[in-house]
Amino acid sequence: MIDLAGVTSVTDADFEAEVIGAELPVLVEFTADWCPPCRQMGPVLSALAAEEEGRLKVVQLDVDTNPETTRAYRVLSMPTFLVFRDGEPVKSMVGARPRRRLLEELSDVL
Repeated sequence: MIDLAGVTSVTDADFEAEVIGAELPVLVEFTADWCPPCRQMGPVLSALAAEEEGRLKVVQLDVDTNPETTRAYRVLSMPTFLVFRDGEPVKSMVGARPRRRLLEELSDVL
């Protein structure tokens, strides 16, 4: 997976600590190396992480190497975005989208 500025990679092993236990709302991108729309979202997620620092945590989970979490949240398409607040998924979005639309869709959870 490509390392993105401001975007943490999470795994099945640390998902609980990094996402469920986070104090801030967390945007999780379920992604895969073989997914072109996922790669398109990289710069968008980096920019979002920088803009919303202190208000939103942005993380990525590689579906190929982390099947437990992927299955637990019934993720079937890449990229899938889940927003967690207080350990619960509160929003789900499927597919790549431009930054402006992503921000609009996140406005009610930030």
